[in-house]
This record gives sequence, structure tokens and C-alpha cells, in this order.
Amino acid sequence: MQIAISGANGFVGKVLSSMLCDAGHDVIALVRRRGKCDTRDTHMRECVIPDDNFASIAAGQPALPHCDVFVHLAARVHMMQDEAADPLAAYRAANVDGALSAAAAARRAGARRIVFVSSVKALGESEPGRPWREDDVPAPADPYGISKHEAEQALLAFGRANGIEIVVIRPPLVYGPGVRANFRGLMRAVDRGIPLPLGAVDARRSMVYVGNLADAIRLVATRLAPVEGIFHVTDGDDLTVAGMVEAIGHALGRPARLLPVPLAWLHGIGRLTGKTAQVGRLTSSLRVDSGRLRSELGWTPPWSVSQGLAETARAFKAAR
Repeated sequence: MQIAISGANGFVGKVLSSMLCDAGHDVIALVRRRGKCDTRDTHMRECVIPDDNFASIAAGQPALPHCDVFVHLAARVHMMQDEAADPLAAYRAANVDGALSAAAAARRAGARRIVFVSSVKALGESEPGRPWREDDVPAPADPYGISKHEAEQALLAFGRANGIEIVVIRPPLVYGPGVRANFRGLMRAVDRGIPLPLGAVDARRSMVYVGNLADAIRLVATRLAPVEGIFHVTDGDDLTVAGMVEAIGHALGRPARLLPVPLAWLHGIGRLTGKTAQVGRLTSSLRVDSGRLRSELGWTPPWSVSQGLAETARAFKAAR
């Protein structure tokens, strides 16, 4: 197949592009500057776009080459400290308007299917007492989550209006070699032997290894039979926060120094430091049910959590 990927040089995009090329598919990598992807692979070529919101390729300047499937990974990502004057407007411009412009370009290029990688944040910051299912009513709580939910709805409507299959993939926390942000910070703390006050946190969090996420995207992108709708993807092993820290320590070969600080104390510290929301997220469960992807499409994750963490730890140690 001819598969176009926005964000092809990103954390997930690099893994997905390599996986598709290895399987013999031709990848059109949408990038901002040439030379960002490994085009030594004869199955990959770059398409340079001059803007972040894809308005240029939506207008055909430059024209997106023919593609059978368009995978939309590019996004304005979640930021803990957003300095935009109007964060929701900024997220909507990139994640909603940008997704619709990318979809318009995909339609012009002949795509019969668009795969949109959304986020668990489109559902909310905590679960409804059980893992989120695809048919639950979303309740996004921050500008990033709101923009992802609105993009999902806009693309599903676009697909119905234009006869294009729309597949929405909602991953939870994504980790793997090169991971950054909070997960990398947690690995660094464990690696340095810093005591963490998380021993009493039994909240469970869904995660997905980047290789598993890329494999799920590959499956829905290259499936010959029709496929559309929303699918959740996880490793299938939801660890507690304390269990996650212990698993990271095992992967790094370091003891996890967990202090059993009572949750009430953690919430009190959150109020005193102005980090109530962050502590609330850390101490509440956030799981998604990926049963639909498994039962309807027969997907199983190629990597276990321990294998994924081992690969993540190997890359972390090599880079330190």
C-alpha cells in the first residue's frame, strides 16, 4: 500500500514508518524539513509541508502524492505548563483544524481510509469506576483533551460526508525508547535512587509500548477488509502506580525506593504546593478497555510490559 504519515519523524512515527517499510509498504513521510527521516529505505520518501496546520497540502500546495491510507499522528501535544494566551484556541487550531486539513489533503490524494491517533485524554482525566470503553460518553477535562475529542468527532463526520473510512486509535500513556516528559523523569528518579512517596498509590494506569501502538496502527491501516470506528489500545496489563515504579526499577537493575506516604498526605501536599490536579491524576486510576481491537480485529500486543520496559531501559541507559 501507499501510506502517508504525518508526524512520521516523531516518537511513534519513526517506529510506525520503519514497521510499514519492513513489511513492504511505501511510506510518504510528511515532515517540516527535508532529511528528518531515513530515506535510505527505498520504501520511504519525504513530503515537505510548510505549515503546522496542513492548510497548504489541503489546498494542494504542495500536492500530497497518491495514498491509499493516511495516518495522522501530528498534533500539538499535551503540555503541563502551556504558555499560550488561549490554550484551547491553540489546541483547536492545531488538532482540530489541522486534522480536518490533513483529511482534506488525504481525500484529494485518493485515500480510502484515515487513521487518526487520538488520546485517552479525549475521554477524561480519570475513569468512571472501571476501564473506559469506546462507546462511553467522553468527558475531557483540559484543552488538549477537548481538542482531541473535537477532532475525533469532526473526522468521523468528515468520513461520513465523503465516503472515507475513519479509524480512531486512543492510546493511554505511551512509553518506549526515547520517551520523554514525565515517564523519562520517573525513570531518571529511579535510576538515581531518589525516594518516591508513591508506595501507597494503588491506582492502576493503562500503558502501551510504542511498538505495540505502532503495530495496532499498522493493523488498522493495512487491513484489506473495511474497518472504521474507535479502538482503544493497551499492553493489556494495567499496573498500579507503585507497581509501575517497581517494574521500571527491575528493568533498570535498580531498587525502587518507594515510601508508603498516605494518600491524604499526598493530597495535602498537592494543595499546599498548588499541584492539586497533578496529585489527583497521579493517585486516581485511568484505564481503557482494549477488548474491541482484540476481539473484532484479532490484535494481540507483540511486546509484554516487561519486554517493553526492558527496551525502554536499554535505550535510557545507552543515552545517559
